[in-house]
Amino acid sequence: MAHLPRMRALGCFFFISLLSSSSFSLALTDAEATYIARRQLLTFSKLDHLSEGGILDSTNFDFELNFTFENDRLKKAYIALQAWKKATYSDPHNTTGNWDGPDVCQYTGVFCAPALDDPNVTVVAGIDLNHADIAGHLPVEIGLLTDISLLHLNSNRFCGIIPKSISKLTLLYELDVSNNRFVGPFPHVVLELPNLKYLDIRFNDFEGALPPALFDKQLDAIFINNNRFHSNLPENFGNSPASVIVVAQNHFSGCLPKSIGKMGETLDEINFAHNGLSGCLPEEITELQSATVFDISENKFVGSLPVGLEYLQKLEEISIAQNMFTGNVPESLCTLPSVTNISLSYNYFENEDVSCVSSGNLTIEDDSNCLDKPSQKTKAACLPVTSHPVDCAKEGCRKSPSRKAPKHPEKPHQPTPTKPRPRTPTKPAPISSPPTPQPTPKPSPSPTPTPVQSPPPPTPTPKPAPIQSPPPPTPVPSPSPPVSKPPTPIQSPPPPIPIPTQSPLPPVPVHSPPLPVASPPPPVHSPPPPVHSQSPPPIPTPTPEPTPVQSPPPPHHPTPAHSPPPTPVPSPSPPVSKPPTPIQSPPPPIPTNSYSIPTPICFKTTNS
Repeated sequence: MAHLPRMRALGCFFFISLLSSSSFSLALTDAEATYIARRQLLTFSKLDHLSEGGILDSTNFDFELNFTFENDRLKKAYIALQAWKKATYSDPHNTTGNWDGPDVCQYTGVFCAPALDDPNVTVVAGIDLNHADIAGHLPVEIGLLTDISLLHLNSNRFCGIIPKSISKLTLLYELDVSNNRFVGPFPHVVLELPNLKYLDIRFNDFEGALPPALFDKQLDAIFINNNRFHSNLPENFGNSPASVIVVAQNHFSGCLPKSIGKMGETLDEINFAHNGLSGCLPEEITELQSATVFDISENKFVGSLPVGLEYLQKLEEISIAQNMFTGNVPESLCTLPSVTNISLSYNYFENEDVSCVSSGNLTIEDDSNCLDKPSQKTKAACLPVTSHPVDCAKEGCRKSPSRKAPKHPEKPHQPTPTKPRPRTPTKPAPISSPPTPQPTPKPSPSPTPTPVQSPPPPTPTPKPAPIQSPPPPTPVPSPSPPVSKPPTPIQSPPPPIPIPTQSPLPPVPVHSPPLPVASPPPPVHSPPPPVHSQSPPPIPTPTPEPTPVQSPPPPHHPTPAHSPPPTPVPSPSPPVSKPPTPIQSPPPPIPTNSYSIPTPICFKTTNS
């Protein structure tokens, strides 16, 4: 016992030194956190009395209530704040020191304003206790603060759970309880707040699965990183209209939901870093055309990168480091017009486009891969992975190419090659000539200049190279159209195709349908549409007339496969919309290591 005062003195000294050298809060011991949580549980019996005739009865309180208040709303706020002060276990900065008396509008961290429903009535409109380092719990009486629109409790040491009575804060617009010691499953009660737009519960100890309802709620910002959540991400993940979503530093697993493609028009920043997500990246990520930050680092993703990355025209920062990606790093990624930082480190990429080099405003980190350059993995480390590449068409997280192109599913069907049929009854002959000039007349009735479609049956070895390339390149024609329709950003390229000089040769429009280029796999489907063209007769493998067949799409053959990527880049480059608010803007939360700080605490315990 003789050493107790000395130990307390040392604890106080450590506490003071921490306050003077950093903003870190003193971590509570598990015992203290448990004690505070139990104190909170003892108050839950009051939940049934949150009514005018119950909790507002002065006999329910052991603090002074014989004051005159300007209105009943301020009286309710007084009761809530006094109960909150009593629920405080430690207040090192004495933030609640002036929480006495009826003038609640003068309390530190309390803000008053005219009521929304009656400008003549003053109410408590907001509570901001950010960085107050208060230890305690949230009292049930917090439900009496029915006029507040913001509740900021960032960087404190509140323990226990979010009380259900918070559902009565129907005007609440911003809820920030980040960097505390809250526990339990995801606080479903926050989903009952009708006007909530900003939700920040990061840096706590919440656990379990995320409720799908979270992503159906009209939130603009969702920060749930640095908790203990686990399970797969809900399939309706993409239903969220949020502009910023951060789920990093949890224990999520499974595939990235394909519904993410629905967020293309609203999402600015998304962060899945440091989880256990796996499988191939779904093609739908190429639909995030408004995204500026995309971070999936430190997961278990495999396979090659999806085709269509050129559609991410506004992307500024992308990190796919510390996964198990293989294959090539495409030009379409390294030449994005807005990108400034690309992190590819610690994967198994074997090839990298020549454009993928740091220069000017672009920084590319590609160390510890399997590239033919310095600072890479050894061959012994690469071989086990690169010798067994993952087939993403068969792997569970990315559908096979038979899937509809995510970007322009319907437009491909608009151009109908049947109309042009009457024009080329005689010219089809050359195409069919390979089999026999005379048979061609028969196909000619079915004016299928769509011979271009012959590509579908790539059986002819000579034609395969040029013809098959057209299908994918179909988007290539888009480049020329972009000139005519630059307004429409990334998608503009595909639509224009029907109008081009190909009018004489409807077959070309057929290629335009392959808008799937957006999502490369789909391009394979483009052939199906052409099927209707009487290409069947041309099945012949003759090479004699290859040139006539290509004549329709001559403009495309030059830069088939690769043209798609570059073309989109120019047209959409114009979009220079709102610069997203950096994810760090709201990151008031103090570093996680704050929790690891020693337990010495300079305050009296209840026992003593």
